[in-house]
Amino acid sequence: MRFNYPVVFPLNQISFVGENDSQYFYQRHGRRFNVLNQLYPLPTDDDEVRRAELHHRMLQFLFGGKNYVGPVSDVLAPKEGHERCRVLDLGTGGGHWAIDLADEFQTAEVIGVDLAPIQPREVPENCTFELCDLDQRSLPYPSEHFDVIHARFMHTGIANYPHFLCEIARMLRPGGLVILIEPDWEPVADGKTATDLTRSGQPSGMRGWFALWEAYRRCLSDKGIDMAIPRQLSSLLTNTRAFDRIVTQEGNIPIGFWPKDPVALSIGQLAWMDYDAMLPALKPLFLNAGLKEWEAKKLIEEAHQDLYYPLVRPSTRLHIVHAIKKAL
Repeated sequence: MRFNYPVVFPLNQISFVGENDSQYFYQRHGRRFNVLNQLYPLPTDDDEVRRAELHHRMLQFLFGGKNYVGPVSDVLAPKEGHERCRVLDLGTGGGHWAIDLADEFQTAEVIGVDLAPIQPREVPENCTFELCDLDQRSLPYPSEHFDVIHARFMHTGIANYPHFLCEIARMLRPGGLVILIEPDWEPVADGKTATDLTRSGQPSGMRGWFALWEAYRRCLSDKGIDMAIPRQLSSLLTNTRAFDRIVTQEGNIPIGFWPKDPVALSIGQLAWMDYDAMLPALKPLFLNAGLKEWEAKKLIEEAHQDLYYPLVRPSTRLHIVHAIKKAL
């Protein structure tokens, strides 16, 4: 094990985070945020790291105990006469995915990139964490340098996601693999979205829950985030003209303790804990958007009430895409 923490900050300049990392954070509304990207809406503090681990474990259940989807093992298999394989984990958060992958593929070099130094300081020898704002015109990595690029739950911090995908295509070598995972922020109750329920005129049974996510989508749209991006991942990859073998999957994630299947129940329990921790993390976003303290508190409390005592079966959807970069 070793302490790896190179930082790309600013572009093309490398420094190292020391024991005092306070310069990379600021405090607002009782939570800690990163200083690099004002667009990203969520805190970067210990509570968020714990929440990120819940989400990571939930996805492992969803993927049948694996850490990924797609032909990762084939792409990262050591090849005689070829240099060491490289993996880039964009928006690594607490670093859980990067660390697990480095443990599984010990001959590969794994780099996790995030907005804040919230990852463990002791990591596998083949794992490095770097600090970089990924919402910029040109990312500070060489062209055709990586064999696998992984990006999940980060489109809310990227103003121009189509260009971000073009940067991924540039950095990925021909034959390399990209994995994208983004949540659909329209909640589902008993298999119906808010749009479905509005059309049918039927009450959702979770009015507070639906109201909170409507407010969340509105806040992000006002910041310039395209909330349709998760549903467009496949077409956006196609539009780059850099990828083929594009595989699209939809993960239906139960929230709570209602599933009968043991695996689905485990996913639902982890999703419930994830959202239980996420709801208070949204308060600074609502306050920054101009809501009064009582309005933000009411939104969160009523959503929590629906989460704790649901009258229907809540769920959400994940949009999951992987693709191979075309050979030259």
